[in-house]
Amino acid sequence: MTSLQLYSFFMSSSAYSVRIALNVKGLEYEYKAVNLFKWEQQRPEYLKINPIGFVPSLKDGDLVLADSFAIIMYLEEKYPQHALLPRDLKKKAINYQAASIVTSSMQPLIRIPILGYIGRNLGEDEKISWVHKHLGKGFAALEMLLRDHAGKYATGDEIFLADVFLQPIIHASQRYDIDMSEYPLMSRLSMAYQQVPAIQAAMPENQPDAPLLTD
Repeated sequence: MTSLQLYSFFMSSSAYSVRIALNVKGLEYEYKAVNLFKWEQQRPEYLKINPIGFVPSLKDGDLVLADSFAIIMYLEEKYPQHALLPRDLKKKAINYQAASIVTSSMQPLIRIPILGYIGRNLGEDEKISWVHKHLGKGFAALEMLLRDHAGKYATGDEIFLADVFLQPIIHASQRYDIDMSEYPLMSRLSMAYQQVPAIQAAMPENQPDAPLLTD
């Protein structure tokens, strides 16, 4: 059996990023579902794995890692097949910056506890306004950052670190009816990502804990 175990929730954009990285590198792993809607991330047995109570978490043998960026950097170092960082120093820096915009200025602001707090205390309209404001700000920054570097994907014609984080946050934005026509590069990249088998396999709807859709 594989030593890799991924604690994931199908709708988590952070976990989606790790799934993409694992798939791009061709790594087999055991999927361990953590239902955020049922607050399984706060159960004592899970807090022993990830004390902050978020997903994803990754077990590799006796090593336990939390935080999507830390996990992906670990995978990059230990499993060098299909490098997620280009050799060119400038392109590498752009990948780090794009990933940082998503992980520090976008994903944390749309976590379930944050949006739940805003919805309960300020109302659903304010919650949607919050999402549109912060995701829109991030997408605008990414458009500017990547416009001179993009090829088929964010920084060329191969899937790199920026792409691993971009597709999940673009996918998450669809839940809030953000008009992505305002971000043409993001829209074009998302269309390209949907044709990549490693990304298709990582999509939320293709996870074992995703609810079955019936007619």
